[in-house]
Amino acid sequence: MFPLIVAHIFVLIIVASVAFHFWSPWWWTPVASNWGGMDDTILLTFWVTGAVFIAVCLFMAYCIWRYRYQKDRKAEYKPEDKKLEFHLTWLTTLGVIVMLAPGLVVWHKYVTVPEDALNVEVVAYQWGWKYRLPGEDDILGKTEIKFISDENPFGLNLKDPNGKDDILVDSGDLHLQIDKPVKFLLRSIDVLHNFYVPQFRGKMDMVPGHVTYYWLTPIRTGDFEVLCAEFCGVGHYAMRGRVIVDDEKNYNQWLAQQITFEKMLAQNKIDNKSLKLVKNIE
Repeated sequence: MFPLIVAHIFVLIIVASVAFHFWSPWWWTPVASNWGGMDDTILLTFWVTGAVFIAVCLFMAYCIWRYRYQKDRKAEYKPEDKKLEFHLTWLTTLGVIVMLAPGLVVWHKYVTVPEDALNVEVVAYQWGWKYRLPGEDDILGKTEIKFISDENPFGLNLKDPNGKDDILVDSGDLHLQIDKPVKFLLRSIDVLHNFYVPQFRGKMDMVPGHVTYYWLTPIRTGDFEVLCAEFCGVGHYAMRGRVIVDDEKNYNQWLAQQITFEKMLAQNKIDNKSLKLVKNIE
């Protein structure tokens, strides 16, 4: 009787697990970029691993009942079964291929950036975000860690003319234009971070001393939260930001309100002169 109860428990586990999967309130957010393929690969993994889970549990329930203890039955000693091992090997290999191949295709697209993508630099620090966009020349200026200061928070090289018209978003939200591909150039100035927007299905580690990247195309307007998906210290929980996807008109209006590197340098010089005058008066 006990083996029958245990077998039924395994069946109940299967039913409860499948029901929880479909009725669970913890599901992903609606996709807002071209990376719906990420969801497809995850669903495929769920189907493959779910089928294996159900098959294994049913097999265990069957074995518990079929090979339960009986006084008139003798156990068979069978240390190996080459035929069974062969079938398990090719079935496992097939399952791994089915799960892996689509992911490799999506990853290849994920790191193959279109030529018309807009380069947007994302700079992470403990514990916040800042952004840099190319100016009229469509070229981002060169940067180096040694140039970072209060007057030059992005560390741009003053000798590089391509950086003078770069648009700086030192504190505030990043705006993107809908249906325009964007390449995120990811840079950290202190520790490991990770630029993650759940609705975009895009994330990538930001490693100090390296520039990592990925690209996407926003497919719907909206206000989306930026999260750091790599533990980066005591303020990790508060390292949040916003990415706002606009139509062309609103995006251009926002862009026109941003400051360029050249204007920021001029403004800093004026502020420094004013500070010196105040000190002299005192």
